[in-house]
Amino acid sequence: MRYLNPTLTIRDRQFRWGDRTYIMGVLNVTPDSFSDGGEFISRKNALNQAQHLEISGADILDIGGQSTRPGAEEVSPEEEIKRVVPVIEALRSRSNCPISVDTYRAAVAAAALDAGADIINDVSGGTADPEMLPLIGERDVPAILMHMRGTPKTMQSLTQYEDVVAEVAEKLQQHIHAAIACGVSTQQLILDPGIGFAKTQDQNLQLLRELPQFHKLGYPLLLGVSRKSFIGRILDRPEAKDRVWGTAAACTAAIAAGADLLRVHDLRAMSDVARVADVLFRG
Repeated sequence: MRYLNPTLTIRDRQFRWGDRTYIMGVLNVTPDSFSDGGEFISRKNALNQAQHLEISGADILDIGGQSTRPGAEEVSPEEEIKRVVPVIEALRSRSNCPISVDTYRAAVAAAALDAGADIINDVSGGTADPEMLPLIGERDVPAILMHMRGTPKTMQSLTQYEDVVAEVAEKLQQHIHAAIACGVSTQQLILDPGIGFAKTQDQNLQLLRELPQFHKLGYPLLLGVSRKSFIGRILDRPEAKDRVWGTAAACTAAIAAGADLLRVHDLRAMSDVARVADVLFRG
C-alpha cells in the first residue's frame, strides 16, 4: 500500500499510516443519533464521555451536533454550533487529544476550529456547503471526505449503483480534485467510503470486501462500521448497543483490508480488537 503522504502531524501526535490502526472515538452531543442519542447532550456527560474515550485509547475525538442517521431531520447551524462549541472549548482546556468536528456546514466547522478543533469530518465530502472546501484550504487543516448521496434524510432512497465500488471510488476522486482546486493540501486528506450512507446491506458488505480497491487513490482510509444497521440485520439485533461483537468482526475485516482509521463507539473493546488485528494483519 502506498500513500501520497505517509504521515500526518496533529498537535503533538504523529499518525504514521500503515504502522497501526488509529481509533476515532464518537461523541454525539445530539438528542437523536441512532446509537446514543441524548446520552451526552449535557456538557457534563459529554466531557465525562470524552475523558472515558481518551483513557480507553482514542487517538481522535469526533464531536457531532447534527445526527446523520438515515432519515434525520436537520437542525439549524446556530443550534449545531450551540451544541458542539462549548464541549470543544471545555475539552481543549483540559486535553491535547486531536478533535474532529463532524459537520457538513462551513459555519459550524469554522466555529469549531476557532474553539480548538483540529479536523473537519464532512459526510458530504465537501459538497453540501460550497464554502466548506475553501475553508479547509484557508485554514490548512486535515479533512475527512466521505461518500454519500443526497442528505441523511434522503440517502437511503439513493442506493442504485451499477458498480458500487467503482462509483464510490470515482466520486471520492472527484472530491479530491475539488478539494485540491480549493487549496486543500493532499497531505491533509483522509477518505471514507461511507458505509451505511446511501448503501444497501449488500453494498456495505461489498465495500468492506473490496476495500483494497480504494488504496489505489493513495490516501489513508477511515471506516465507520460501528453499531451500523447492516450488522444489526445480520445478527437480528435491533438495538444498536447490542452490536458490539458484530462491530468487532466488521472492524477486524476492515483492518485486514487495510483501513487506517476506525470510527467507533465502544472504544475500549475496539481498541483491543485493533491491537490484536494489527499484529495478525500488519505483521
